[in-house]
Amino acid sequence: MKAVRLDKVTPAGQVTLTEAEVPKIRPGWVLVRVRAFGMNHSEQILRLSEIEEDYIQKPIIPGIECVGEVADASDSGLAVGQKVVAMMGGMGRSFNGSYAEYALLPASHVFAVESALPWERLAAVPETYFTAWGSLFECLHLQPDDTLLIRGATCALGYAALQISKALGCRVVATTHRESKLALLSEADEAVLDDGALAEKLHGVTKALDLVGPRFLRDTLRAVEKGGVVCCTGILGGVFALNGFDPVKEIPNGVYLTGFFSNYPTQRDVEEIFAFLNRHGLEPAFGACYDFAHIRDACLALDDGKVNGKIVVTMEKR
Repeated sequence: MKAVRLDKVTPAGQVTLTEAEVPKIRPGWVLVRVRAFGMNHSEQILRLSEIEEDYIQKPIIPGIECVGEVADASDSGLAVGQKVVAMMGGMGRSFNGSYAEYALLPASHVFAVESALPWERLAAVPETYFTAWGSLFECLHLQPDDTLLIRGATCALGYAALQISKALGCRVVATTHRESKLALLSEADEAVLDDGALAEKLHGVTKALDLVGPRFLRDTLRAVEKGGVVCCTGILGGVFALNGFDPVKEIPNGVYLTGFFSNYPTQRDVEEIFAFLNRHGLEPAFGACYDFAHIRDACLALDDGKVNGKIVVTMEKR
């Protein structure tokens, strides 16, 4: 099979396809014929720095999610040819991931799905929509009468959260730090240019999904009403921790802070997400699609950061 294999720091321009053995099946694992996959910032981090860490097996095939068909079900209870999505659980780090024509994946993270979506649309769903879903419903307990702030909304996760929350009936305030991207937030009730100080400008926000992360989290906590909830899910701001954070003094009285870690999807989660998409007639959006033969171009686009939304890769030539 063809695959991307990394054994050292690899800038996008050096990404190549190589020949690799199709993985051999073993109990507890499922061999998936990969039809398409979404690309993620975490894979860029792996290529450019994390690959040097001792806990990364090398060479490694990256990729934390995919969609495809069961090629060998082993003892999973799935059926050969069944349409599936797979994500997380160590994909592309603890074991080989989805940048390949076949992927051997733990059965616990391979989920049956019934969908008529084309592969490129289906590939926009797994990690992005699961993370949006978990953040909005498991963490924020989002309700139709909420006013939701999405901070850092012009990313794939932000667009998915905006789509879901508007379908639910919420009022949505969405932000970007680039004036040129305000027009991309037309689906929101209010699009706001984020200068890092929103707390004094916004009123009536009951829930906040913070995708910028620790860089502006203190301000986000002050931007919600008393009784409001803030979910910190992203790190777009490039700051990874709140050094010196004093929760007693810096979380306003009556405001709640939580976070979503997307490493534990379930079959029920997947079914609920697709039921919601079907019920509301939502089509998963992506920003760009490449065929696998041009994976280097897809990686260049990921590193460049100028694609508005999810980058997906399909195995078939378009």
